[in-house]
Amino acid sequence: MKLHLYPALCLFAIFVFSSASSAPSAQIQAPDSTVFPTPAKHLIIMDSDSGEILFEKNARIPMAPASMTKIMTASVVFDRIKAGTLSLDDEFIVSEDAWRRGGVSSGSSTMFLNPKSKVSVRDLLHGVVIQSGNDACITLAEGIAGSEGAFALLMNEKAQQLGLTSAHFTNATGWPDAEHVISAYDLARLARHTINAYPEMYKIYAKESYTWNGIKQPNRNPLLMAGFSGADGLKTGHTEISKYGFVGSAVQNGNRRIFVVNGLESKAERRSESLRIMRSAFGEFAVYELYKMDANIGTANVFMGVSETVPLVTKQAVNIGMHKSQRPDMKVQIQYLGPLPAPILQGDQIAELVISVGGQTVKTIPLYAGTDIELKSLFGRLTASLVREIRGE
Repeated sequence: MKLHLYPALCLFAIFVFSSASSAPSAQIQAPDSTVFPTPAKHLIIMDSDSGEILFEKNARIPMAPASMTKIMTASVVFDRIKAGTLSLDDEFIVSEDAWRRGGVSSGSSTMFLNPKSKVSVRDLLHGVVIQSGNDACITLAEGIAGSEGAFALLMNEKAQQLGLTSAHFTNATGWPDAEHVISAYDLARLARHTINAYPEMYKIYAKESYTWNGIKQPNRNPLLMAGFSGADGLKTGHTEISKYGFVGSAVQNGNRRIFVVNGLESKAERRSESLRIMRSAFGEFAVYELYKMDANIGTANVFMGVSETVPLVTKQAVNIGMHKSQRPDMKVQIQYLGPLPAPILQGDQIAELVISVGGQTVKTIPLYAGTDIELKSLFGRLTASLVREIRGE
């Protein structure tokens, strides 16, 4: 076992001759959730630019998203506007069903639409995003897909396209249903997609209020309501099952953070915890760039090759997000089953880069041969075998 220090990274790289085979693709494990205690049942904090997870607690478990569902509802509509198959000026008729289940008499979040009235897609989107109007969601769903059930199929199709494997939607509003679920992790990924794919439409999320039918409703976003610097989205949610949740995003000094929190006990707790989370997301957490894509990470020993070592490279940038207090405990290991027998082809996956924090593995990245290593000639192999025998190896 050899120990090397990389001054540029200020971390240790330990070369281990492992009896385990390397993983074929990157693997990620949840970081230590004790570094940032929270009363929330679910929490994830993401760096938007890199997609790195800075912190998570029960973030991969499917949960009831309540009105945070409406991020997907809006995304399906945004897709059609972007493709040119739907215009912001198109109008849909508010059905009796949309008014009954989502209007003022429903007792749920509403845009206060009138039954049988015509409303533009532009206004309906403001009703969904700012006012959390269930009547607006149902009207859009029926106008686009014919029914809310058919629209839910479009939502699930979109989730599959984005690789949101935990997601399954049964309605456009987030109304409680045992089969209507998504994880905090996938909600964060959906929020990131929304921000990046629809920059113009995303601006709706930052509006502080919207008026319809003479009724002005404030944006429920607790960060916007508190005047948090750089806050510009996304969506709150609440039902008795999900309790209080929020998908939030903000930009400071050119860096964007996204978080998803759910399972809080009150609106007041959601407000205070959301502010604390976002302050900490910028102040207490960081993304560390370890290696650039195609970087030479190190070498592995080769058996019976024309070269005694082979360079190891990564096909992806290697970043890691964490609480700043954990940085001194971060270590990087190169692990492989070795020495590696020649011949070796450039591009072969032959090792893995293991990143650990406080003794816990948080990420595993595949490493590849940086060049071809040919087998020694017969004479070379015989000579090498003789030398090894003399040395007692």
